[in-house]
Amino acid sequence: MGKLTFDRTNALCGALFIAAGLFFMIQSLDLEMGTAFRMGPGYFPMLLSGILVLLGLIVLIQATRVEGEPAGPLAWRGMLLLLPAPILFGLTVRGLGFVPAIFLAALVASFASRRMTITMALVLSLILTVFSVAVFSYGLNLPFQRFGPWLRF
Repeated sequence: MGKLTFDRTNALCGALFIAAGLFFMIQSLDLEMGTAFRMGPGYFPMLLSGILVLLGLIVLIQATRVEGEPAGPLAWRGMLLLLPAPILFGLTVRGLGFVPAIFLAALVASFASRRMTITMALVLSLILTVFSVAVFSYGLNLPFQRFGPWLRF
C-alpha cells in the first residue's frame, strides 16, 4: 500500500471554494429559482454556487492524491498593483469617464509584471481601452459617458 500524500495548499484552496460556494448558495435560497427555460433571479447564482462547490470538492480530493510543493513567497507586487486596479476604475469611472478610467486601471495593473516597460504598458493599456470601448460602447451600446465631468473644463 502506497504512502498517503497531502497537498495543504490545494486542500485549503478546495475548502475555500466550498465555503464560498455554500455561502452564496445559502444567500440565493431566498430568491425565486424558476426553471431552466424560465430562470428566476436565484437560478444562475445557485447554479454557479453549485459549480463552485463541485470544483472545490474536486480540488480537495486531488489534494489527497498528490504531494504538495512548498508555497513560494507571496507576490506582493502583483497584489499591490492588480487588486487596486478595479477599485481605481470604480472610483474614477463616473468622474473621468469610461475611456480614461479603463486606461488608468489597465496601466496600473500592467506594472504587476516586473518585465513590463513603460512603452509596453502604454501600448497594452491603449489596446485594452480601444477594445473595451468598441465592445461595450459600440458593440453592446451601453449607456455610459466616455469622458466624464472631471475632464470638461
